[in-house]
Amino acid sequence: MVQLSTLISLAATSISLVAAAPAPPAVTAAPSLEKRASCTFTNAASVSKSKTSCATIVLDNIAVPSGVTLDLTGLTKGTHVIFEGETSFGYEEWSGPLVSVSGTDITVTANSGAYLNGNGPKWWDGEGSNGGKTKPKFFYAHKMISSSITGLIFKNTPVQMMSINNSEDLTITGVHQQNTAGDTGGGHNTDAFDVGSSTGITISGAVINNQDDCLAINSGTDITFTGGSCSGGHGLSIGSVGGRSDNDVKTVKILSSTVKNSQNGVRVKTVYGATGTVSGVTYKDITLSGITKYGIVIEQDYKNGSPTGTATTGVPITGLTVENVKGTVASSGINYYILCGSSSSCSGWTWSGNSVTGGKKTKTCSHVPSVAATTNCK
Repeated sequence: MVQLSTLISLAATSISLVAAAPAPPAVTAAPSLEKRASCTFTNAASVSKSKTSCATIVLDNIAVPSGVTLDLTGLTKGTHVIFEGETSFGYEEWSGPLVSVSGTDITVTANSGAYLNGNGPKWWDGEGSNGGKTKPKFFYAHKMISSSITGLIFKNTPVQMMSINNSEDLTITGVHQQNTAGDTGGGHNTDAFDVGSSTGITISGAVINNQDDCLAINSGTDITFTGGSCSGGHGLSIGSVGGRSDNDVKTVKILSSTVKNSQNGVRVKTVYGATGTVSGVTYKDITLSGITKYGIVIEQDYKNGSPTGTATTGVPITGLTVENVKGTVASSGINYYILCGSSSSCSGWTWSGNSVTGGKKTKTCSHVPSVAATTNCK
């Protein structure tokens, strides 16, 4: 028979062993963004590999290889991207983009003296995206949500500079495009900002020297362009609107800006035979100088990059406000040109305080709203 003292001893030993057993390992939570690293990269491959591990990404004088995108898509929420020094891109015929950024609460800035060099002269052939060499688009700001881009300097973009698409609440401040060399070097289709399918976009303080639209809004709502300086290109444009998957432009303000030494000043262009809407667009306090083609042009006949001369009504332009647009057109240009398909397809306009002079008055207009009857159209 086992003695009582022995049983007590065995029980005590068992309790001791249980108490000494190791506890299961604790689950370690993923580090918050605040605890992630500040990362400095000197090559594009490392950026793509490690970008989501960094709270701050410093791009230090990166030379991006030819045919490669500097991939900053899918960044962790709250990431800050900083361009440092010269970011350059190798030559190859391809469509790009050279840089692509996406994410939520993303901040993109540049340190003093930093710039992105597109090496445009290697591609420029006077044909832009219409032919010749295949040229890469520069910067995609696609699916950027509640984010900002500040102080970037783009030099010699091969074709279009910044594509803004499927973005929401994006603020772009103090961006420069320095493409003056393309004026004589074959730059073409070097749009500054192309906006599509986006909402809540604000572009302020842009300084643009290029060879195409300073701004082109193809679709979207609640978009503001203010305090811009545009030179050498095709002006401040709505459109062309029509012929895409999204063909609606609504609630746009283009304010307190200058357009000089450009083909056009203020332009609204809708596509011949297409459907869509342009509503609630305001141009206000725009100063023009050295305009060579049209001071103010509103046309519903755009097709394949050129007007047909015959307007259609499938993309009505309603609720348009043109206020205090003033300046000069070259003697060979035309002050105003308004070509609407019908009185109903251009309706509900406000037109006040506008004065564009210096050009010809020989362009034939059609269906001009009565408020704009002082435009001296033929």
